Amino acid sequence: MYYKRILLSFAVLLVTIVAAAQSNLDSILNDFYNRPDRVLVAAHRAAHAAYPENSVAAMKEAIRIGVDIIETDIRETKDGVLIIMHDKTIDRTTTGKGLVAEKTYAELQQVFLLHDGKPTSEKIPTFKEVLELVKGKVMLDIDYKAEGKRAAKSTAKLLRKTKMEKQSLFFLYDYKDAPALRRMNKKIQFMTRAYSKEDVDGIFSQGIEVPVIHADDKFYSDSLMAVIRGKGIRLWMNALGKYEKSETEKKNTGFDALLRMRHTNVIQTNFPEELIAYLKLRGLHR
Repeated sequence: MYYKRILLSFAVLLVTIVAAAQSNLDSILNDFYNRPDRVLVAAHRAAHAAYPENSVAAMKEAIRIGVDIIETDIRETKDGVLIIMHDKTIDRTTTGKGLVAEKTYAELQQVFLLHDGKPTSEKIPTFKEVLELVKGKVMLDIDYKAEGKRAAKSTAKLLRKTKMEKQSLFFLYDYKDAPALRRMNKKIQFMTRAYSKEDVDGIFSQGIEVPVIHADDKFYSDSLMAVIRGKGIRLWMNALGKYEKSETEKKNTGFDALLRMRHTNVIQTNFPEELIAYLKLRGLHR
């Protein structure tokens, strides 16, 4: 009887944990689609202050601290496995050397991820592992760096198989690639990069619905961004670079400067925990 009570308590705890994670995702999706007044936080290469970038540990940490979106990078191995890696080579981020595209998945599993230049126990995760990890917890920004049609088809197939389309954003450096990818998976959601007003016009004229446009301060104007927001599209801006440099020199100055671009309502940062705290104090994050 005693053991049955323990098992029952464990089952109740497990259900509670799963329900809490799902509830958090529901809140994120509700904010994403229905609360444009709230600024969402995207963790660049996950929360990697204490863990290797793009590692499972960094993604678990991002989920723990309450980010809305985890940004991650996809590349393809020599034998067609989709893995998570920002660079073309593994030199900077692992104990190994060489091009990702020239390594098999088995070979990559022999190396370890680095943090602050030191080896850790973390290994390079696959895209499938990441989808399984974040499913039902947070949104995922897929910074697609793989090349070739095979990798694109594999990515679209995995999103469909895991039913992760609503929870994911497929980042396109060129909005003109959207129709071909949409044919591979009709449910794929895109975040398209815009480098100019002409790009914004091109995105609109293409006729494919996008929930987010990734812009930058080089062509930001309140009038143009108001047009984007007026169509129910979120505006994504990066804190990376000068804004985060300012933030390290004097607290809140970088984030203040970003929010002076008042139509911004998704911010990607290497400092997700600090940004969440900043936004909460101002009533801009749940």
